Amino acid sequence: MSPRGRQATVHHPLFARCYARLATAMEAQGAADLRDELLQDTTGRVLEVGAGSGANFAHYPRGVDQVVAVEPEAYLRELAEQAAARAPVPVTVVDGLAEQLPVADGSVDTAVLSLVLCSVPDQAAALAEVHRVLRPGGRLHFWEHVRSERPRHARIQGVLDATVWPRLGGGCHAARDTASAIEAAGFGVERMRRFPFPERGLTPTRPQILGVAIRP
Repeated sequence: MSPRGRQATVHHPLFARCYARLATAMEAQGAADLRDELLQDTTGRVLEVGAGSGANFAHYPRGVDQVVAVEPEAYLRELAEQAAARAPVPVTVVDGLAEQLPVADGSVDTAVLSLVLCSVPDQAAALAEVHRVLRPGGRLHFWEHVRSERPRHARIQGVLDATVWPRLGGGCHAARDTASAIEAAGFGVERMRRFPFPERGLTPTRPQILGVAIRP
């Protein structure tokens, strides 16, 4: 199958500007360490889906050959292009959707998803695309916020998802069971940990998961 082109436009100008500032603030709260953990052992040709403002780029290890970073939102993509120029590894930023990745079958060694599966319209389709573009034995590195295991908190997340949260968060959903979705897409989870982030304050984006899964 040949690389796929974009079929739709993603336009969240207000959220994009807020998110870019939030990503910078998160670094001081521990996100920089989480990005280092997320990207350790990434190798070869890497596909990063939903690169946002490019906050991950500075954390890639020098053993990476190339990063193809897909970002559909124009303002964030412009920031990502600026971050790519400062990255320690070669990074190419491209326009594209998670459900229609502009990359050929089996053409990447590593895929990276960080805080993106919460906001894609079709989580199963996005994961199917990642499965398609990874070579057999390729690795998926993921960091996502997920549905709480505490019933009361999960109910609140569900109510927010059904009302204001997606509008405020550029399509973000707080109550998705992303760990199960990764396994349902055909990946084998090699390692995963669940943790609160940020550690303080009330937020629907807790808990979070970080780990690695293998494409058989």
